[in-house]
Amino acid sequence: MGPAEHGTGPDAEAPAHSQGEAGLARTRDGRELYYQRLPGPAGAADRPTVVFEGGLAAGRSYWAGVQAALADVAPTVVYDRSGLGRSPAAPPGVSRRLPALADDLGDLLDHLDGPDGDRQGSYILVGHSWGGPLVRLAAAARPARVAGLVLVDPSDEACELLFRPAMRRAERVGQLATVWLARLGLLGRAYRPLTAALPPDAAADMRAEGFTVAMARTRGRELEDAAGDLRALLGNPPGLAGLPVTVVSAGRVSPGMPKAVRERATVSHAYRARQSPHGRHVVLPEADHMVLTTSAAELAEEIRRLVVPTGG
Repeated sequence: MGPAEHGTGPDAEAPAHSQGEAGLARTRDGRELYYQRLPGPAGAADRPTVVFEGGLAAGRSYWAGVQAALADVAPTVVYDRSGLGRSPAAPPGVSRRLPALADDLGDLLDHLDGPDGDRQGSYILVGHSWGGPLVRLAAAARPARVAGLVLVDPSDEACELLFRPAMRRAERVGQLATVWLARLGLLGRAYRPLTAALPPDAAADMRAEGFTVAMARTRGRELEDAAGDLRALLGNPPGLAGLPVTVVSAGRVSPGMPKAVRERATVSHAYRARQSPHGRHVVLPEADHMVLTTSAAELAEEIRRLVVPTGG
């Protein structure tokens, strides 16, 4: 279903949405990506646009609380990867491996650039979980247009646990459970605390779009070879040309991230921050892995540091 059919397309007469005006960006192979844009405050035209990238099979609605917290700072953009939310699924032969997802993000940025194109420092890219390595790849492709990165409890190839057979088993079990619960219409129940933290319109969108069988299928495609994608980063790390990188770690355990895993992930995050000459690593003590809902205001403050540097 396209944006106009939902009453939120660029030409639709619909009430304002907390996540902004809707639009469609076309990829290099002709697919359409649904996005929403909030303009930010008056006088912020020279500030970079904050573009959010979700984790595994996570659409735009997860970011609504962080967007709201940045409404007085800068323009923000959220979007749905192919097969999520209101973006049609990619055809079966179109890769959903990490480099292909990064290319799609690059195509969205091309669209946002508009006819003037590639203004330096135009974007701050924020990626959660699987979106962390994704935004690193997208930034490395054209670093001049990126002002900085915020990696939110990211999957990182420096964490050796991600390559263990136990992780592959957990991925398979998680995928089977996701498909099963989606088919029974029960998946959304597990995420009620998350949706309760969102603005009402974004929560309604997530309940309608975020827990479907179609989403579960997309999740499986994005997981096709997660270990292989991360291994490729080990062999060929994305070059970020000295861009500022803030890495945010959760301070609390959560399902799938017991204490031992949590500690190893946080060590890998500190390592990732050290690879940037302008790196920053921060642990948010009240956040679990879903930092964007459990500590939205604190995460927004870290993003704000890059949008408006000290003295800016």
